[in-house]
Amino acid sequence: MDARRTTNRKMFWRILRRLLIANPGRLFVILLALGSGAAITAALLNLQIDANRRISSEFRAFGANAMITSRDAAQGSSTLSESLLKSIPDQDEGQPVPRAAFLYATASVTAFSDGSNNSTRLGSGPVLIAGYRWVGEDLAHIVPYREIDGQNMAILDADTCEIGEKVASQFHLRASGAIEFKVGNKEDSCLISEVWSFGGNEDNQIFVPLETAQQITGLPHQVSLIELNIPGTPGQIQKYISSLQNKFPGADVRPIRQFTEAQAKIYSRISGLLNFTVALVLVLTGLCVMAAMTNVAMERRTDVGLMKAIGGSVRRVLRFFLAEAALLGLAGGVLGATAGILLSIGLGKAVFGVAARPRLIVYPVAVALTILVAIVSSYPLRRLASIRPAAVFRGEA
Repeated sequence: MDARRTTNRKMFWRILRRLLIANPGRLFVILLALGSGAAITAALLNLQIDANRRISSEFRAFGANAMITSRDAAQGSSTLSESLLKSIPDQDEGQPVPRAAFLYATASVTAFSDGSNNSTRLGSGPVLIAGYRWVGEDLAHIVPYREIDGQNMAILDADTCEIGEKVASQFHLRASGAIEFKVGNKEDSCLISEVWSFGGNEDNQIFVPLETAQQITGLPHQVSLIELNIPGTPGQIQKYISSLQNKFPGADVRPIRQFTEAQAKIYSRISGLLNFTVALVLVLTGLCVMAAMTNVAMERRTDVGLMKAIGGSVRRVLRFFLAEAALLGLAGGVLGATAGILLSIGLGKAVFGVAARPRLIVYPVAVALTILVAIVSSYPLRRLASIRPAAVFRGEA
């Protein structure tokens, strides 16, 4: 029995090899169609996965995408405990979570040209004071800004602060200028170390250390809000926010909608477009292969009639052609997926400005889809099951 099974297996592969090399031209056309489909499929799938990472990193450059505020703001308690800043997990799925706490107060401000006794008074008026403390590499990860004055300036033995661009314009201030500010009956002062440009409401604020703001407002260990820059996809961001909501039931944790919703919409549209294109490419590839297989069915009527005449069953005959289609799909998929991943690197550089990173998961997916398309496209070969050997030998089929 074992010897017979070995003989049958050898005969199976011998016949299959003959079928594959019987018509090199047709074999090349089918491989070209399958390889091209696999290349485009692999390239688009790799771009789709890489786009998710690219979009997430690009949106992180916009700053905070979630915030924590007091849940009892309606009852007049508009501050949070500063301890929440340290209680927030430092990482989410291995990536750091930058965050910053802010305490706001409206102060009566007087501006001076410098911090000396002979300084010139430049003006006064109400300005929003923002006390801040951040956890992470840079405050810019939470509130993006650029320095327009005071870069690399060193001010020793003095309390320093930073001002927004519009505050500097309002009082004609520059780095090394001085500010005195008063909230209620408490006063403080600082020397300006830098002038920042935000392009938003922050340009109208003066930034001081959190401890300074807490002292002048009489709110020790309190903050107005905490902002976070959570990495990942919209789903991962929402999952992290949900975990914070469970951890801090007394606080209101919510996403900054314009960032998270925009990120989700952009990725959803890109993903939908790429998925539709992949499906269209696979359908067109299948139609090309099906047309070639129809010609194969016409060419092999005599071969099938002879196989059935010597006792070959319909199932065994069809197994030859399904195995042939699967091998062609495997070969086309392996070659095409390799070319497609290399192609996606160039496309990523053209679309995102940075070469796409090859994703190993794309390779087996593209090969599997190509094999599936090849097998499904061999449907015309089922016509061979209805061939009658006698009709073939009489030349009637």
